[in-house]
Amino acid sequence: MNSPLKALSDAGVSIWLDDLSRGRLKTGNLADKIEKDCVVGVTTNPTIFAAALSQGEDYAAQLKELGAVSVDEAIKQCTAQDVRDACDLFADIHGQTGGY
Repeated sequence: MNSPLKALSDAGVSIWLDDLSRGRLKTGNLADKIEKDCVVGVTTNPTIFAAALSQGEDYAAQLKELGAVSVDEAIKQCTAQDVRDACDLFADIHGQTGGY
C-alpha cells in the first residue's frame, strides 16, 4: 500500500482520481488503485471522456457492436458502460461507508 496515500486516507482524506477510461478498467488499474492506493472515487466529465475515447482501440469493439447509431448515442453508451463498471468496483466502499 502507498504509505503517503494510506496516511492521508487514515487522516480522513478521500482520495479520488480525476480520470476514468476503458483502459484503466480493462487493465485492472482502477481496481489496483482502489486496493493499493486507498482510492475511493473517480471523477468524469466530457473532457476526460474525450481523451479516453480518442486514445487507442479500447472502445472499438463496443462501437462496432453499436452499429449505425448517432455519435451522441455512441458516446452515451460507451461512457455509461465505463461509469457502470467503475461503480461496480466502488460498490464495497459504498456499502462500507453507507454511501458517504
